[in-house]
Amino acid sequence: MLRPRIIVCLDVKDGRVVKGTNFVGLRDVGDPVELAQRYEAEGADEIVYLDISASHEGRGTLLELVQRTAQVLFIPLTVGGGVRTETDMNALLRAGADKVSVNSGAVRDPQLLTRGAELFGSQCVVASIDAAWSEEGSDGPGWYHHTHGGRKRTDLEAVSWARECAALGAGEILLTSMDRDGVRTGYDLKLTAAVAEAVNVPVIASGGAGEAAHLRDGFTQGHADAVLLAGILHDGLTTVGELKKALSAWGIPVRDTSIANGPPTPSTSEAP
Repeated sequence: MLRPRIIVCLDVKDGRVVKGTNFVGLRDVGDPVELAQRYEAEGADEIVYLDISASHEGRGTLLELVQRTAQVLFIPLTVGGGVRTETDMNALLRAGADKVSVNSGAVRDPQLLTRGAELFGSQCVVASIDAAWSEEGSDGPGWYHHTHGGRKRTDLEAVSWARECAALGAGEILLTSMDRDGVRTGYDLKLTAAVAEAVNVPVIASGGAGEAAHLRDGFTQGHADAVLLAGILHDGLTTVGELKKALSAWGIPVRDTSIANGPPTPSTSEAP
């Protein structure tokens, strides 16, 4: 069983990392490869690249960037944005990605998750769900899934859609609360816990991290298997290493993966 993970998200637009609030108001924060290396050195367990304009612009993810990153990164790399077919998945994996995140493509063609899992293994297929609360929807009030970088709302209730994605073959759920994105008030714990209870695959909590206590609550109250964050790291408010020290003090068994402390030592549960 994997220990709780800290995942750093790099939203990429026009070859640069950007960050906003509630999926808008984007600002440039740096070079993707340089930031990926920096966060790996700080102790990040994984890196996620999300090409946030690919689906909206009707193009594929930037393969050259993935190749450059894979050449220097030693922790797992997940890449998403504009993935519409198994061919897209294959191209990203061959470029060096360890996992492929699918959002809009799975709504358009749910069997894409199944075909991807059959071809590459379910561990390579991540279903990305961007959820926002609405008082009105096909199933009444609830969290509804959005596509195209949060631009288009669907009639898919997020918890039910997460359950379906897992049944179709997704090996992991990347769950982003659009309501909490960038506001730094903490993860949407009710949403996260609801999805974690509904599926039998790992759930990554995303959207809202502002301090170490929010990560702790994501694990203990949201029952997430991993937490994803970005803005507080980009702005230099803390580091992955500092967050992991705080989590360890609270009894959350995170791994010490910082390069400064040498190669990570496998935990008892992770050792062969």
